[in-house]
Amino acid sequence: MEKISHVIVNPINSLNLLSQSEIDKFTHSDGELFALFRHCALAILNTDSEKDDAAQLIADYSDFDIRLIPQPRGLRLELFNAPPQSFVDGKMIRGIQEHLFSALRDIVYTDFKITSAQPQPSSSAQNTNTVFRILRNARTVNPGGPPKMVVCWGGHSIPREEYDYAKQVGYALGLRGLDIATGCGIGAMKGPMKGAAVGHAKQQIKDGRYIGISEPGIIASESPNAIVNELVIMPDIEKRLEAFVRLAHTIIVFPGGVGTVEEILYLLSILMDPDNNEAIPLVFAGPESCREYFMELDRFLGASLGEGVKHHYRIIVGEPNEVGRVVKEATGEVHARRSEAQQAYSFNWELQIPLNLQEPFIPTHERMAALDLRRDVPKHKLASNLRCAFSGLVAGNVKAFGIEQVRTRGPYRLSGDADLMSSTDRLLQILVRDGRMKLGEDASDYQPCYQLAD
Repeated sequence: MEKISHVIVNPINSLNLLSQSEIDKFTHSDGELFALFRHCALAILNTDSEKDDAAQLIADYSDFDIRLIPQPRGLRLELFNAPPQSFVDGKMIRGIQEHLFSALRDIVYTDFKITSAQPQPSSSAQNTNTVFRILRNARTVNPGGPPKMVVCWGGHSIPREEYDYAKQVGYALGLRGLDIATGCGIGAMKGPMKGAAVGHAKQQIKDGRYIGISEPGIIASESPNAIVNELVIMPDIEKRLEAFVRLAHTIIVFPGGVGTVEEILYLLSILMDPDNNEAIPLVFAGPESCREYFMELDRFLGASLGEGVKHHYRIIVGEPNEVGRVVKEATGEVHARRSEAQQAYSFNWELQIPLNLQEPFIPTHERMAALDLRRDVPKHKLASNLRCAFSGLVAGNVKAFGIEQVRTRGPYRLSGDADLMSSTDRLLQILVRDGRMKLGEDASDYQPCYQLAD
């Protein structure tokens, strides 16, 4: 396998000054912090990869190494045996170079200024403040200008037709001057960014933003795509999800797998919470070939959470330009509402997110089995519990921790009301049938990481 045997990389403009103690901590290559950065760095150097197997990536580049070289005015990075696609004529691509130092920035800041400097957050407000501080340090929170951030969710394992549709929607958004934030990977995360970049170019918008928000547990499975020009690595999936909803002025969901359903359930849990009066506009969109997908998703949500849940979203099949028009209009309504209430444009402080949605859910077999999946649970709490179930399925499919759990102890087991389990099983079977569980996985070869109780 071809590799770049040795290269030294200098920061561009994404790394704030580090103290000597911060640099010293990183130079101890046996530390957990260094291991975390090495993991994220390898994923970033694997940008635009069509593979989503983190274990295979680590195995292929087991001899990859990265060292920090202290300098009087900061530091350099020294790389050994790096993936070659991040280089042109022996020089690292500028965007990837910046992403490397963005990852270092976020990991250092989270550890030194948040994790080490204060006790574990014990309230919703403290967790939200942590999310804000990380985004502010990354300069992602932009206080200038009107609301125009569209968060796009969707699968990385999608066919070409769905990718092209996402790109067409992105183009419609770009022509309307809207920016894009996604999970930073390929598929439905890359498509809207690529389309928006063309739309921005046609409108001669030179400061278009394509924000990729990831977290260490999933970045190797969803390495950043080549369009991302602002990369942020949050400490865990819960803070990643909160970052999305706090930054979003409108959210579009394209077809996806269990990870996309997890994101939908997370958001619906917030929107259905009686403490929240301010909605985030939510649009489900896909090409005509995805009509059945949205019918099944709509059926699952209605059967699980009640017909009232359908008031929180709109489904548009086909018509990418109509999606752009609807989203632009919805974003304008958000602008007017926040302006009238004198709320911040760049970060949604008014949204109430309960502590149970902010605390990391570690999908052990015991915690998955203990999830309360009964109809008499309040709807917003049931949505939260279902979100945890789907989070576990994401881990079992693509995260090293979850894959190892399933390998050693067998599939996760979920139990609850019979009709709720039946509607969940129906949706999961359709995701398997359509190849939405794992990138490149044939439906006939997929081995479920879950088991539903009878």
